[in-house]
Amino acid sequence: MALELFGFKIERKSQETPTANVPAFTLPENDDGSMMVSGAGAYGSYVDFDGAYKNEVDLIFKYRDASQTADCEIAIDNIVNEAVVIEKNKQPVDIVLDNTDLTEGIKNKVRGEFETVLHLLNFNNYGPDIFRRWYVEGRLYYHVMIDENDPKRGIVELRSLDATKIKKVKQVKQEKTADPKKVNIRLNDMFTYNEGGLDTRGAQGLMISGDSIIYSTSGLLNTRKTTVLSYLHKALKPLNQLRMVEDAIVIYRISRAPERRIFYIDVGNLPKIKAEQYIRDIMTRYKNRLLYDSDTGEIKDDKRHQSMLEDYWLPRREGGRGTEITTLPGGENLGQMDDVEFFQKKLYKAMHVPVSRLEADSGFSLGRESEISRDELLFSKFIQKLQTRFSITFNDIMERQLILKNVMTSNDWEKIKDKVHYSFNTDHYYAEQKMHEIMTQRMTIARDMEDMVGKYYSKEWFRANILHQSEEEIDREDKQMAKEIEDEGGEEGEDEGRYGEEKEIDLGNDSSTQLTELSTFRKRNVG
Repeated sequence: MALELFGFKIERKSQETPTANVPAFTLPENDDGSMMVSGAGAYGSYVDFDGAYKNEVDLIFKYRDASQTADCEIAIDNIVNEAVVIEKNKQPVDIVLDNTDLTEGIKNKVRGEFETVLHLLNFNNYGPDIFRRWYVEGRLYYHVMIDENDPKRGIVELRSLDATKIKKVKQVKQEKTADPKKVNIRLNDMFTYNEGGLDTRGAQGLMISGDSIIYSTSGLLNTRKTTVLSYLHKALKPLNQLRMVEDAIVIYRISRAPERRIFYIDVGNLPKIKAEQYIRDIMTRYKNRLLYDSDTGEIKDDKRHQSMLEDYWLPRREGGRGTEITTLPGGENLGQMDDVEFFQKKLYKAMHVPVSRLEADSGFSLGRESEISRDELLFSKFIQKLQTRFSITFNDIMERQLILKNVMTSNDWEKIKDKVHYSFNTDHYYAEQKMHEIMTQRMTIARDMEDMVGKYYSKEWFRANILHQSEEEIDREDKQMAKEIEDEGGEEGEDEGRYGEEKEIDLGNDSSTQLTELSTFRKRNVG
C-alpha cells in the first residue's frame, strides 16, 4: 500500500491528483519553478530542457562560485551561524505540537519519528552544511529510500541529490466536462534525473515519481515564475562590481604608485630604422617588465607582454640637449578605499546582513537595548523567515515517515500540518544576556515609579505594562507569594499583622526593599 501511495518505483503512477474538486479553466500558480509539460509525452525518456533548464543550471554554478568569495562567504557564515546553532547535548531543532489536537501518545510518537528524521539527515553534525546548501543554491533534493520488502520500517535513507542533475516536472492533463466551457485539470508531479546533468540539449534521463523525492525551495522565483532563485541572487551584481573595483584598484596602485621615468635618447643623425633599433637595444637593457595577475594577485616579470610599468623612451635628434632622464611623480591619494567600502556595504545590504558586522573594530553588545541597532533586529526577523521556509523540508519528510510507520494517515496529516512548527535552537548566552538586560531595565523603571503606584497608576497596570506579566503569570505569582507569606509567618500567622494593620517585612539587609504592600496583599488574597 505504501509503495502505491508514494510511488517509489520509477514508473507511471496509476492515478493523477486533481487540482480541485470543481472544474477550472486555468492551471494553479507555479510556486516551485517546475516545468509544465503536456500529458502526452511527459513519461518518455526524452524531455527538451534546452533554454530554461540550462539557464537554471548556469545560475546554480554562479551561486556556488559567489559563495566561495571571501566577502560573500563571511556574510553567509553569519547567516548560517544565526539560523542553525549547534550546541553539545542538544538538538539544533525541535518539533512543536502545542497547537495540534493530537493525543499525548501520538505526540510522543511524532516526536520520536522527528528524532529519527534528524538522525537520517545527520542534522546534529551537518545541519549548518545542509542549511548552507539550501541557502546558496535555493533548493534541496533528497531521494527517499525505503525497504520494498518491509515499507513499514519507514525511511531507510535520505540520499542527497545534485541540483544540477534533477528537475521537477508537472504533467498536465485536461479533461472535458459536460459544459464545453469548463474542463477538469489534473496534475502529476514527476522528477527527471540524469547523472550526467540536464544542462544540454536533448538530455536523457529517468522520470521518477514525485513522492520519492523531497524537494524544498527558497520560495523566490523570477518574474516569469519559471526558475527558482537563490537568496544570493540579489548579491550577484554588487559582488561582481566589488570584484572589478578591487582589481582596478590593485592595478591602478601598482601602476601609479612608482615613479615613472622618461628617457630622452640622443640618436644623433642616425637613420630612422637604425635609430629605432638603437632605442630598442637600450630599452631591452634597462627597462623592467612587471605584470599583475588578477587571478592569483601575483606580480610577475614576463617580457612577452606589455608592462604596465612601462617607462617612456623618446628619441632626440642631433642639436638637442643630448641624452636626458626625467621622472614623473607617482599617483596621489592611493590610500582611499571609499569605493571598495561602498560596494562591500552594498553587498551586505543585498544579503540582509547588518553592515556593522563588516567593521572589524565594531563591538557587538549582547542584549543591551540601547546598543541594539535596527539592522540587527531586521536581521533577526530575516533569519526567522529563512528558518520558517527551511522547515518545509522537515514537513515533507515527516509526512512520508509518519504515514509509512502508520502513525497517522495522509488525511490526518493534512489536517495538522499547518499547526506543526519547528523551534530552532538559539545562542543561549546571547538570549540569557538579553533577558538579564531587559529585566534590569524593567527593575530600574519599577524603582523610579514606586511612589506613583497606587497614586497615579494601579498595581494591575504596573505589572502588565512595566513588568510585562501576563494574566497567567500574575495569577501564578500571587498564589506563590501568598504561600511564601504564610510559610514565613509560621506562628506569627495568626497575629494582627496578618489581617489587620500593615506590617513591614524585612527582605534582607537592604532596608530600602522593605515592602509594606505585602500585608495589603494578605488582606486582599489570603483567607
